[in-house]
Amino acid sequence: MYTFFILLLTIWRAHAVTLTQSLISESGSGFLDENGVCYCTVNLPDTTFPADRFEKLEISNRNLTITVEKEITKIYIYQSTLTVYIEQLKNLTKRVEIMENGGLSYTELEFELIKLEIKEMEILIVQLKESFNGSSVIIETLYQEIRNISIIVNQLEIYDKNNVLVIRREIEALKKRLEECEKNHTKPEYPSLPSPDIGTCEHSQIINISKPFVVQLNYVGSSYLYGGWGRDSLLGADQNLQWVAPLRTDGRLSDGMRIYSSYNDLTIYNHAALKILYNNYDFTNCGQGGGLILYNNFFYFNCYNTLNICKYDWKNNVITRAALPGAAYNNRFTYSHTAWQDIDLAGDEEGLWVIYATEQHAGNIVISKLNDTSLAVLQTWNTTQFKHGVSNAFMVCGVLYATRAISTKQEEIFYMYDTKTNEEGKLSVIFDKMKENVQSLSYNPNDHRLYMYNDAYLIHYDLSFTSLSKPKSKIIHSKINPIKIK
Repeated sequence: MYTFFILLLTIWRAHAVTLTQSLISESGSGFLDENGVCYCTVNLPDTTFPADRFEKLEISNRNLTITVEKEITKIYIYQSTLTVYIEQLKNLTKRVEIMENGGLSYTELEFELIKLEIKEMEILIVQLKESFNGSSVIIETLYQEIRNISIIVNQLEIYDKNNVLVIRREIEALKKRLEECEKNHTKPEYPSLPSPDIGTCEHSQIINISKPFVVQLNYVGSSYLYGGWGRDSLLGADQNLQWVAPLRTDGRLSDGMRIYSSYNDLTIYNHAALKILYNNYDFTNCGQGGGLILYNNFFYFNCYNTLNICKYDWKNNVITRAALPGAAYNNRFTYSHTAWQDIDLAGDEEGLWVIYATEQHAGNIVISKLNDTSLAVLQTWNTTQFKHGVSNAFMVCGVLYATRAISTKQEEIFYMYDTKTNEEGKLSVIFDKMKENVQSLSYNPNDHRLYMYNDAYLIHYDLSFTSLSKPKSKIIHSKINPIKIK
């Protein structure tokens, strides 16, 4: 039985080899290895399932899915961006309506900012139009609205080159006052206009201060609450030059300032020079407090951590200094609402002044006239007004005026001292402020303006004076003898 099984297996193997060789000869491709294993390729005459076409279709579907996912992602991005710009468009529309109706005053900088926002939205709308490769009613409508706003803003800027809307509002206010006058059959007592001879002292005391004119935020930002700004306070100096000097956040360190060639350059932050006073954390040449001014093209300020006055030649980077005898410093007798302004420099029609306090005089305000070349003290006047009870002070025609806060929105000029007559007195001239704290206040004799650094914002006011022919307002006077420095 076993012999028969072996014989049958041998015959089957021989038949399999013969069959394989026959297949190889018919197909023309294939071979046997040394173990008798057959390797061959069989070409079927008809394909029952189109596998190759299905594979191509699968690849195309995968690529299409990726493309669709990318487009959906872009739509989500455009949708979120479009939502933001629609809100901006609503805000711009309101602002343009206010401008058209004359609801507020505005500057060249505000026009530039609005035009920049409009340009950004125009770019986005163009991108949206290109991405859709067709037309969309919403996008076309938005694009047309943005173009309309752009045209209106450009027209407003052209029409208001000379502050036409501001003048129109002033005329309307005057008309109302005249109508009220006619109804009452009485003649109102209008305050005297500013003297046409700006730069002279052919007038008496301050009688009125205009509404605040907000120029802009300082160039560093809203966190820089302390600082100073203005023009050259020397009578007859170039008034195109503007300067801004924000202080470090604690209000002490004055380590640099920017100088601008014109008012327009100031409003678009295009500075002509940037001056840095410290070097490798050496503050020897720095100032402290917001009591600095520009006078005859030199900056004058309290030298850092001393009772010295520094004179800085910003064109040649040269600093000279001189001591202010007896002056308190380092926050000993500063103003009530601003730190580190123990020594406050001022300029007016009469020259260069310094406002400070001394221990000897119990912290009351002391006024000294300075030689602007040598920084020598020429003459000194002692007052009875405690310096820490004053929010700030300035000089006009040799008269010291001191202010105090009466609310978060208003200040009052309440004290004056005349160095010509050695008389001091009380008065009340109330004016508005935009922010709570007055960080610096300086007068310029070239335009009869006050320049205020108001919690990071640059603001100025126009002053009105009584004429010499009219009696002064009722003031309580007392006479104090000055001190001459030999």
